[in-house]
Amino acid sequence: MSHRPPEVTELIKRSNRLGADPRNTNYAGGNTSVKGAATDPVTGEPADLLWVKGSGGDLGTLTADGLAVLRLDRLQALTAVYPGEDREDEMVAAFDYCLHGKGGAAPSIDTAMHGLVGAAHVDHLHPDAGIAFATAADGEELTRACFGDRVAWLPWRRPGFQLGLDIAEVYRTRPEAIGVILGGHGITAWGATSADCEARSLEIIATAQRYLDDTGHKQSFGPKIDDHEPLPDPLRFRRAAALAPVIRGLASTEHRQVGHFTDRPVVLDFLAGAKHAELAALGTSCPDHFLRTKVRPMLLDLPPAAPLPAVIDRLGELHAAYRAAYLAYYERYATEDSPPMRGADPAIVLVPGVGMFSFGTDKQTAAVAGQFYVNAINVMRGAESISRYSPIPEEEKFRIEYWSLEEAKLRRRPAPKRLAGRVALVTGGGSGIGRATAFRLAAEGACVVVADRDERAAIGVAAEIEVSSSANAAVAVTSDVTDEASVAAAFDQAALAFGGVDLVVNNAGLSISKPLLETTADDWDRQHKVMPRGSFLVSRGAARLMIAQRMGGDIIYICSKNAVFAGPSNIGYGAAKADQAHQVRLLAAELGEHGIRVNGINPDGVVRGSGIFAGGWGANRAAVYGVPESELGAFYAGRTLLRQEVLPEHVAAAVIALTAGDLPLTTGLHIPVDAGVAAAFLR
Repeated sequence: MSHRPPEVTELIKRSNRLGADPRNTNYAGGNTSVKGAATDPVTGEPADLLWVKGSGGDLGTLTADGLAVLRLDRLQALTAVYPGEDREDEMVAAFDYCLHGKGGAAPSIDTAMHGLVGAAHVDHLHPDAGIAFATAADGEELTRACFGDRVAWLPWRRPGFQLGLDIAEVYRTRPEAIGVILGGHGITAWGATSADCEARSLEIIATAQRYLDDTGHKQSFGPKIDDHEPLPDPLRFRRAAALAPVIRGLASTEHRQVGHFTDRPVVLDFLAGAKHAELAALGTSCPDHFLRTKVRPMLLDLPPAAPLPAVIDRLGELHAAYRAAYLAYYERYATEDSPPMRGADPAIVLVPGVGMFSFGTDKQTAAVAGQFYVNAINVMRGAESISRYSPIPEEEKFRIEYWSLEEAKLRRRPAPKRLAGRVALVTGGGSGIGRATAFRLAAEGACVVVADRDERAAIGVAAEIEVSSSANAAVAVTSDVTDEASVAAAFDQAALAFGGVDLVVNNAGLSISKPLLETTADDWDRQHKVMPRGSFLVSRGAARLMIAQRMGGDIIYICSKNAVFAGPSNIGYGAAKADQAHQVRLLAAELGEHGIRVNGINPDGVVRGSGIFAGGWGANRAAVYGVPESELGAFYAGRTLLRQEVLPEHVAAAVIALTAGDLPLTTGLHIPVDAGVAAAFLR
């Protein structure tokens, strides 16, 4: 695969261009290919090959590693042994015997579509405009009216080898055709050159959209419902933030999920239309859509201005009904060969006047599920504007959702990390212990809210996490823990970003080192506002949200050795830390009934990267101990039993030890991370 012909490079460029525009295809949807020759390293002779986007990749970010490479002669020879549609799955296994060389991606179910069509270049895409035709009740007639003989129609057929044979037949017998509309599915186009193929794909999409714009009526979703207009922005955001943890808890009944919220105009417009309930009940159609969104969403049937307690109660009722309906759906169509039911909770929850909540195992999956339902709304809008939205039958949806090939794809996913699906909020996350903790939480799979009074520091840490860990997500929140409204806003932002919070690290702090007689009331108040008051406000906000989720949680206090050790010239800081230490015990006793564990960590001498030490505390402590500030870390290390300097990463490791599952029955504990200070031993 290291000696690729130039047409493969052009395939990747074409794929990236097509995949970069959501009007052309959804995320990870569709596939592209090129046929060409390369030297067989065994025989030294030219070999005809197919390069095609493999299973699970995304066109917009496709690289050479995401291509499957197959011998064209062997792939096309499979037509002689094809056992028929009833044994379709066997053909995907047969693709492995057609592979050329090592590496590359696994061939997808759509490989036959590309290998059997005679054109050198083939695109298969899922554009909203194209699927509007594919899901219209009279899609075949509309395709003829829109495209004439230039684009053919194929009725719904499950993706696979037979569909590839059907498309190849159109290519062979309809030389005037540049592509096909696949009923209930998408489009396929072809060309002799890469440029021709891309141009034809874009022509089909643009022509379909132009037909929708020119001939479709504007009230696809019916007349507006008077009491379903979107709430004003501030009220809508507050309602969404209040509902997010409740809905996330419901959607996580079987498996913990991360949430995503969107209030895009297309969603609010859909939910304000008189036909939205009828259309939502029909479910999505394109296989790529409902594999991410499930066959249909959960829809709140109350107006936007309904009282919050009534909404919460109704969501619980609707969730129970949704689970019962999904179980009935599974039992209606499952056979003895079907994979086990994967879970009956909704992936999409629609709230009129507020927006859409979508869920997945991580932030990306949740956001993609939401985007796919937006695609589905666009498809419904288009189909209803020119005809009647008519998705594929429910039984066909089940065959796709519980297809053994989809099950195999799920099993190929790597095992989740220890904190996968967890959402963590770290105060003082812009530097020192907070920064190290945020990075470590993300490395273990958590989504992270980096909260700090210093906006630039918080944004910087969140951006670094995003770059270093593509599987996770991080957001920055500017928050002052001494301000009640600021703390509440931070939790609202976390709820809107990820659906809620499962793990909070109370790390924000400062210190002023002075003897008693030099400590002013302002010195005392500043430290107690940030640490005892700040951690109280944060813990209260966390508890409210975690109780609403009903999934338990963790609250961690970064306390200090000084909470139990009477050091010199340290009255304000030591007393503040002692207050925090007792909050751990008090809250562990109070919140245990909700499954919320509260624990503390007592570090000492964490000099490197510390905002507290850099802000003057280091100079003060160095003066107290009579050592140069540059040697303070070594001084602290020298007085410990282990003679080791404590780093922010050591404290972060203790956070992981308490929260990542190895100590599930531990609460009310303080862990010293001080390299051994005998005077601070807990008694």
